[in-house]
Amino acid sequence: MLIDSHCHLDFNDFEEDFEDILARARENGVTAMLNAGNNIGELDNQLKISEKYPFIYTAVGVHPHNAAEYPDVKAEDFIEKSAHKKIIGIGECGLDYYYDYSPKDIQQKVFIEQIKAAQQTGLPLIIHTRDADDDTISILGDYYKKTPFAGEIHCFSTSKKLADFALSIGFYISASGIITFNRSAELREIFREIPMERLLVETDSPFLAPIPLRGRRNEPSYVVHTAEKLAQLKDIPFEKLAQITSDNFYRLFRKASDKGRYEY
Repeated sequence: MLIDSHCHLDFNDFEEDFEDILARARENGVTAMLNAGNNIGELDNQLKISEKYPFIYTAVGVHPHNAAEYPDVKAEDFIEKSAHKKIIGIGECGLDYYYDYSPKDIQQKVFIEQIKAAQQTGLPLIIHTRDADDDTISILGDYYKKTPFAGEIHCFSTSKKLADFALSIGFYISASGIITFNRSAELREIFREIPMERLLVETDSPFLAPIPLRGRRNEPSYVVHTAEKLAQLKDIPFEKLAQITSDNFYRLFRKASDKGRYEY
């Protein structure tokens, strides 16, 4: 039993062999997937997938790269969309100062609106942060003090400072294929110390395929390699790691069915 807690199945990368991808995921023990939001304008395409496949969930959000397209978006826009029963989270959202795709002030504004949506709906926040630890911590801290909310740092690849802060407010931290990369020794040490009850695993597919498949298009079945590495770091059996991270997923994303399916 494994759950790919973050992927992008509505991307064009998967158009030609979608059913084969799902078959490989099942063969590798992946029982559910969360198709994270990048662009609220593409939400209908995400929902078509989630409505067809009961084991695929959806989140609604605006990625920081796309923030400039939605400078006037409001929390209410996310709240309205999140009423759909297959939408179980808000995001992915956050700050990305590595690329210059959206101005920092607009990224922050759009991020804050999604935080407000998470506060008002009770749905967990799915956070992307790159080269922006201090501002991410500052914004999350300020709004958490006003009204606590649940969430996760997805595809965690940054500092121990951010990991410690996220854990201090009860957030979860998700491991991607990056933990398998040769250059990620420091990151592996951070994950070695993260409590088991706060861990998730993901692919972020089609990006970041893990070793031994690095360089290929990533897909949900490849989450097994990330889980194997994480089990090795934690010095526990793979089956135990898979069960714990799956349980964590349903504990965080409480709107998801604990059996991984909805009837349509």
